[in-house]
Amino acid sequence: MAVRRRALGAVGAAVVVVLASGCASGIQPRDDSGVDYSRHAHLTGTLDVMGFGLGDDVATTRDADARRALGPDVHVQMAQGALDTQAFLSAVAAGDPPDLVYASRDDIGSLATQGALLPLDRCLRGSDTDTAAFRASAIAQVTANGHVYGVPEFNQLQIAMASTALLDRAGLTMSDVDGSDWAAMARANERMTRTTGKHLDVMGVDGKLPDSFWLWTLANGARPISEDGRTAHLDDPRVVEALRFAVSLTEPEGGFGRVKAVRDAADLFGEDNQFAAGELGAEPMDNWYVNVLEDVSPHTRLQFDAFRDREGEPIAFAGGSAWAVPVNAADPQLACRYAVTMTAASTWVDAARARMAAGKASGKQFTGLLTANRAADARIERMALDQAEQQGRGDDDQWVQAVRAIYTANEHAVSGPANPAAAEFAKAWQDGVNRVLNGQATPEVAMADAQRVAQRALDDAWAEQRR
Repeated sequence: MAVRRRALGAVGAAVVVVLASGCASGIQPRDDSGVDYSRHAHLTGTLDVMGFGLGDDVATTRDADARRALGPDVHVQMAQGALDTQAFLSAVAAGDPPDLVYASRDDIGSLATQGALLPLDRCLRGSDTDTAAFRASAIAQVTANGHVYGVPEFNQLQIAMASTALLDRAGLTMSDVDGSDWAAMARANERMTRTTGKHLDVMGVDGKLPDSFWLWTLANGARPISEDGRTAHLDDPRVVEALRFAVSLTEPEGGFGRVKAVRDAADLFGEDNQFAAGELGAEPMDNWYVNVLEDVSPHTRLQFDAFRDREGEPIAFAGGSAWAVPVNAADPQLACRYAVTMTAASTWVDAARARMAAGKASGKQFTGLLTANRAADARIERMALDQAEQQGRGDDDQWVQAVRAIYTANEHAVSGPANPAAAEFAKAWQDGVNRVLNGQATPEVAMADAQRVAQRALDDAWAEQRR
C-alpha cells in the first residue's frame, strides 16, 4: 500500500473535485460481466483492502474466516485505519484504487451516487447472498438507482440509559426518561438536576444534542429528509418542535455551554464515568456504551430500555458501516468473496463466540453484536440470553435489560437514505442545531436557514447525477 499512498499524494485534490462534481464519466468502469463470483471459484492474487482495522477479537475472528474463504493462493494487503474519502476518490480518478473499501454507510451512499463504486448486484447474486438477509434500513443506505453498492455490517444505534440511584432518589422510573412522555421527561430532568452556583453537579437528562437530532425528530413522528433522499424536511414543524424540546432540557442545567463543559470533562471510558460518579441521571446513548459500562463500572446500578417515540413505541436511528468495491477495482472477485464472508451469519456467530469466550473468565454478560444481518442478530441475541440464563441472571438483571433493549431498538431502527449530498445535508442540520444550542437563533429560524442550505445542496447534487 506504500506505492498506492504515493500515487494518491501525486494525484492531488483537483481530481477529487472532478470526480465528486459528477464528472466520473471519464473513469473506465469495470465490466464485471465475466467475473465468476460463485463461492466455488478458485481464487488467486492479492486483495488490497482500505479502511478496516483488526483492533479487537470480533474483527480478527471475522478476518480469519474471510481469509480462509479466499483460500491459500490469495494474499490480503490491508491499510488499516478509517477510510480517507478524499484519498479514495483520488485513487479512483487515477485508476489506482484498492480492491475493497470499508466505510460509513453514509459515505457509501454518497460515493455510489458520485459514480465511484461498482454495483454489487452480480457479486451478491453470484455468491448466493440474499439482500433480504440484511436489515432493510441498512440496505437502503447503500442502494442507489435500484442497485446495491455496499454489503452492510454493524448497526450503531441509541438506547435509553439511566442511573437507578438517581431515579430512585427522585421517585422516578425508567418510563419517565425513555422519551415516551416529554412532559414527564422535562419534570424528571428538573428533579434530578443539581447545581451549586454556576457549577453543574448532576445532569438530570442529557438530550445528547447535536448527535441525537435524528432520534428526537423520529420520536416526534418526522424525518429530516425524505426516504428517497431528495427533499429536506428540516423546517417541518415536528422537526422544529423536537429540536425545541431537546434543547429545553439544557435550561435547568444552566444552558448548553455548561452541559458541554461537563461532557468534555467527563471520564467517558473510565471508572469515574458520569453514571458511576452519580453525575448523570439519564440519556439516549449508543449501544456500544453498554460494553464500556460493564467493563469499567460493572457494579454501578443502571437501567436500560429502548428509546421510545411519543406513542410509546421503540425507535432508534441507526448508522453503520459497509463494504464496497471501487468502480475500477483490479479484482472485484476477491473483494466480493471477502465482503460476503465478513458479513455472513456464520462468520458473525464465530465472532460472537470469540467475544463470549474472552469475557467468560470474568463472568461478564455478553451483550451481543448488532450486525445488520437479520439471521445473525437473531442467533446472537439468543446466545446472549442463553448465557444469561446459564449464569443465573433474571429479567431484572441490568445487563439482561441492556441486551433486550438493544435488540428491541434494532428491530425498530431507521436509517438515513443514500444521496449524493449526504455530507452537505448533515452539515446543514448540524450547523442549525448548533446555532440553537449556542443561543444564536430560534429553532424556527435555524431550521428554516438549514432547510434552504440543505435543499440547495440536494438539488445541485441530484442535478449532477442527471448529466
